Amino acid sequence: MRVVLAEDLFLLRDGLVRLLEAHDFEIAAAVETGPELSRALAELKPDVAVVDVRLPPTLTDEGLQCALEARRNRPGLPVLVLSQHVEQLYARELLADGSGGVGYLLKDRVFDAEQFVDAVRRVAAGGTAMDPQVIQQLLSRRAAEDRPLERLTPRELEVLELMAQGRTNAAIAGKLVVTERAIAKHTANIFAKLSLEVSDDDNRRVLAVLAYLDRGR
Repeated sequence: MRVVLAEDLFLLRDGLVRLLEAHDFEIAAAVETGPELSRALAELKPDVAVVDVRLPPTLTDEGLQCALEARRNRPGLPVLVLSQHVEQLYARELLADGSGGVGYLLKDRVFDAEQFVDAVRRVAAGGTAMDPQVIQQLLSRRAAEDRPLERLTPRELEVLELMAQGRTNAAIAGKLVVTERAIAKHTANIFAKLSLEVSDDDNRRVLAVLAYLDRGR
C-alpha cells in the first residue's frame, strides 16, 4: 500500500516513515511543504495520503487545502489528516464531499502505533477514522441544541460515538462486551430517533451520523 506523507517536523516525519514501513506500507513520498505535497499527490497517485493540516509556507491550513484539491482532481482519494488540536471546521471540510476514505486524528494518537496504523488502513480501504475528541465535541454541541439526541439512551449515545469514529457493529460489540445483535438493535434505534436513512454500508452510515452531528454549524 503506497503512502504519501506530509509533515513539516523532521523527527515526527521520520518516525512516521519508520512506523509505516515497519507495518508493510510503502512510502511513495515524505514531504514537508504544501507545494511538495501537491506535486506528490498529483504525480504519484498514492493509495492513501497522511497529511498534517499546517504545512509551510503558510503554516495555516496548507496541508488540508492541498488534500482537498487532490480529492477534487481524484474523487475518493483516501486522506487521513493529522492536527495538533480539535478544529471542527477542518473535520467538516474534509467530510463535505461525502465520498468516504477520510480520517481526522489528533497527533497524540500517532504515539499509539496500533491505533494509528489501524486508522491509516481503515481510511485507505475507504472507511472513516475520526478522533474521539472530535466526536465528543460534535456530540456535546448537538446535545445542547437538538432534542432528538435527548431521546437517545446512555447506551445508544455510547454506540453513536463509536459508530461515528468509524467502527463496525462487530468492533463496537467487542468494545462494549455485548453481542453484535444487540449493537444492531441499538443502531436501528439511533437511526430511527435521528431520522437518518438506515444503511448496511459502514462508511455511509458513519458519514450520515457525522453529517447529522455537524448540521447547522
